[in-house]
Amino acid sequence: MNPLVIVTGGTKGIGKAVIERFLEGNCDVITCARNNMELFSLQKEMKDRFPASQLFYKTIDMAVREEVSDFIVFIQSLGRPVMALINNTGVFIPGQVHNEEEGTLEKTMETNVYSAYHLTRGVIAHMIEQRKGHIFNICSTASITAYPNGGSYCISKFALYGMTKVLREEMKPHQVKVTAVIPGATYTDSWQGTELPEERFIASQDIAEAIWSAFCLSPRAVVEEILIRPQLGDLD
Repeated sequence: MNPLVIVTGGTKGIGKAVIERFLEGNCDVITCARNNMELFSLQKEMKDRFPASQLFYKTIDMAVREEVSDFIVFIQSLGRPVMALINNTGVFIPGQVHNEEEGTLEKTMETNVYSAYHLTRGVIAHMIEQRKGHIFNICSTASITAYPNGGSYCISKFALYGMTKVLREEMKPHQVKVTAVIPGATYTDSWQGTELPEERFIASQDIAEAIWSAFCLSPRAVVEEILIRPQLGDLD
C-alpha cells in the first residue's frame, strides 16, 4: 500500500506542485480546498497522470474550525496511517497594522495559523503512536523578515514559524519530524497581475522538490528548515 500524506490547499500553486511530486513518488494524497469543482478537476487530472496513486479530497474551508474537524474525521475514516502532513493553506492580504481593514488579523490567523494548529493536533497522536511521520509547515520569508506592507500576514507567518519551532522540540523524543518551509516570492496566484517576469520567482515545483527530498531522508536525520529564495534575491 502506498504511503499516505495530507496536503492542504491543494488545487493550485505550491499545494498542487507538492501533490504532483508525492503522487509521482508513489504516495497517496488527501487534500482539501474551498472550491469543489476545482478539487474534482484536480482529482481527474491526477488520476490520468498518476494511475498508480490515489488522490482523495474533501471540500473544506480551513479557516472554519468546525470544517477542520470534519476534515480530520474524513482523514480518520480512511483507517490508514499518515506519513506526512503538509500544512499549506494560506491567505495573503496586503496592508499595514495601523490601517488594514478591520477583521484582517482574525481572518489571516484563522487561515494561516489556526488551521495548521488544529489539523496537526488531529493527526499527530497517531504519528506519535507509530513513532513515524513528518510535518511540514509552509511558512514564508515573512516569518523571519518583516516588511512594511506585510501587516497581519507577517504576524501570522511569524506565529506559524514559532509553532513549527516548538513542535520540533516537542516531537524529538517521539521520532516525528518537523520542518519549517520558508520560501521567498513563488510564482503562484498571489502574484497574479504582476509585470515581473516569471523567471524572477521561485517555481512551485522547486518548493515541492525540496519538500520531497527532506521527506525521503533516513529516520536518523531531519531538515529543520528549508529556506529558499529567488536566485536574484527577494523582491522589493
